[in-house]
Amino acid sequence: MSTPFASAAPYYARYRPPYPREFHTLLADRFALDGSQTVLDLGAGPGTLGLPLAPLADHVYAVDPEPAMLTEGARLAEERGVTNISWLRGDDACVTRLCLPRIDLCVIGRAFRRMDRGRVLADLDEVLAPRGGVAVVESLYRPGDLRPAWLTVVEEVRERFLGPGRPGQSDRDDWDELVDRLAKSPLSRVETHQWDQPVRHTVNEVIGLQLSFSSSGPDRLGDRMAAFETELRRALLDHDPRGTYARTLRIGAAVATRPRR
Repeated sequence: MSTPFASAAPYYARYRPPYPREFHTLLADRFALDGSQTVLDLGAGPGTLGLPLAPLADHVYAVDPEPAMLTEGARLAEERGVTNISWLRGDDACVTRLCLPRIDLCVIGRAFRRMDRGRVLADLDEVLAPRGGVAVVESLYRPGDLRPAWLTVVEEVRERFLGPGRPGQSDRDDWDELVDRLAKSPLSRVETHQWDQPVRHTVNEVIGLQLSFSSSGPDRLGDRMAAFETELRRALLDHDPRGTYARTLRIGAAVATRPRR
């Protein structure tokens, strides 16, 4: 059965900004990644997390329930000459049934919010190596954060076509609840990190980013997609004819391991 993520997959692969280099450096240091480890990218999408980690690992298993996402990930891997990733269809309910080798590191992006977190953390405790761990990462939003005016322009157009909603970010209360969930799991030794990541978008990139969300992807827009693109382009250029739109993403990461004995 097709999902809204199927039609959004090509836009997701092309227009979602990568996670900051500091995040990958943190993982390389924290888990001593030297090319001999096995990494699980759970809820992988097109490999936004797994692809940059592949050069640091022996093998990456990228698991996602949406075949279109896996297809995009495999295409990107081929483009980049990355050959040590297996693209597997599955979800958080099948972690212990995938017959994976011992996992040294599991990375999860925003998909963690759609998972049965208690169960998946218990299942990961079964498949992780003794010194293994989980790293969860996503964009955060805090009330009072200074937001560029062009994002308000985007939201106004989105609301006219789709109703209210702000995709792609979690507020600080949600993040604190997520960290608390990790701390109550078998992987209860938790450390958190945050970075501010400057990002600049062209008009086409702003539009493509909106189409990468399940809440505003091609399936959701249907025959209004062309009109949405036209109106959003016009509104953005009316706001700033230079056609470049900057913002700063706040990225949060939580690394969870078993308590020291």
